[in-house]
Amino acid sequence: MPWDTLPSKERIENTIAALGEHGIEVFFFEEAGEGKSRVLEMLPEGAEVINMTSMTLAELGLDKEIMESGRYDSVKKRLMGMDRATQNRQMQMLGAAPAWSVSSVHVLTETGSVMIASNTGSQLPASMYGADHVIWVVGAQKIVADIEEGFKRIYEWCLPHERERALKAYGPGTTSHVNKVLIVNGEKQADRIKIVLINKVLGF
Repeated sequence: MPWDTLPSKERIENTIAALGEHGIEVFFFEEAGEGKSRVLEMLPEGAEVINMTSMTLAELGLDKEIMESGRYDSVKKRLMGMDRATQNRQMQMLGAAPAWSVSSVHVLTETGSVMIASNTGSQLPASMYGADHVIWVVGAQKIVADIEEGFKRIYEWCLPHERERALKAYGPGTTSHVNKVLIVNGEKQADRIKIVLINKVLGF
């Protein structure tokens, strides 16, 4: 099955409706630039924001906007200036509970679930519970039928591409594994999680 194919309008509408029923609001855009603008509109000036490592954010330029524009208090920029050997506890706390978290996901299901796979798990606490506000920016090619199909997408498509990315980014001997998977079936806190869904192939 091709995992980088955009779904039909009907499948997109089904997914948006199911996520909405589970407490996750979705903003849908045909164009990438429109989606990027919506994300930046949602982030308050001066807000504490962490952007997780994401090919989707990189493709849209959102990572640089958050870290380099000066409009936000970039948690990731602060983390990059800290020493893991001596400040690990402080770094964990900063990354786990920011005011705003901006990232992507690996799977959206037509049944209204969201799936994120991780090697270390470092990007998961903020999305699960720690962040006051969560924005997921997602290419529509990540829509699948259900969780079972979502696991297939993660192992057959996302993992090989992440291993290739990690090797290029971190050098020889680097690899990645699906060590942890977050499945969000719903959100109880009103207005906490929002998805900017873009009808383009973004990330993997």
